[in-house]
Amino acid sequence: MKLVILFALAVVIWSLGVALFRLAKSEGDKARVVRPLTIRIAISVALFLALVLAMLLGWIEPHGVNPA
Repeated sequence: MKLVILFALAVVIWSLGVALFRLAKSEGDKARVVRPLTIRIAISVALFLALVLAMLLGWIEPHGVNPA
């Protein structure tokens, strides 16, 4: 589970870097910038939902947080 989380975070950071690079090199083509940002948001939401699901299924245990 930890490797999946680390991989997802690496992809999020990579996607953000791609968007920044394309923004700097872009000549008015906003679609080339929006696509990596959309991917970043989708992966971030999927990672959040996967963490919540893993917590509810008991695969991971939160530390210092008491879910009521």
